[in-house]
Amino acid sequence: MPDKKLRLGVLISGSGTNLQAIIDACAEQFLDAEVVVVVSDKEAAYGLERARKAHIAAVWVDRTAYTTFRDYNHAILFALRTHEVDLVVMAGYMRLLTREVLDAFPMRVVNIHPALLPSFPGASGIHDAFDHGVKITGVTVHFATDKFDEGPIIAQEAVPVLEGDTAESLEARIHEAEHRLYPAALQLIAEGRVSIEGRKARIIG
Repeated sequence: MPDKKLRLGVLISGSGTNLQAIIDACAEQFLDAEVVVVVSDKEAAYGLERARKAHIAAVWVDRTAYTTFRDYNHAILFALRTHEVDLVVMAGYMRLLTREVLDAFPMRVVNIHPALLPSFPGASGIHDAFDHGVKITGVTVHFATDKFDEGPIIAQEAVPVLEGDTAESLEARIHEAEHRLYPAALQLIAEGRVSIEGRKARIIG
């Protein structure tokens, strides 16, 4: 296991419930890492307040302040490098990261998706699975690429669709699974137990 804690930079756009699960897992020493900066594309994102309450650097990068998306991503990269981040964690970040960040952190950007990829990619994965009538859906943690919801899969957890479920009740259970799976997957990375073989991630041991 690495001698030092993994330094995480978390990207958010909203309330930051997965961020909170990661912060809590670090505090409880379940996750051998520390969140050193939280970056949001939205000034009002409650996740920034979660960061401040935990004494973590909270950075808002205003998309409208930059002429190009490339310049905007360079600003995100600057925040991550300033805080000497080891791993970039997307936790409800609703924009596509471009090569400026991905090339600076090769296979060190992870994302969580509320479905069992490659099924039901996209922003409405929960509702798409529910409307499709599947009996099982779930959660996926994967390395991010420059395509939405693609990249080597690190971990998945199945969530059954129960008789009488609504999209809202299913969504609540999927979020519970996310809050379990994301810290667990990050811990595998912190322990050096995730390797990339071609287009697949392999868990060691």
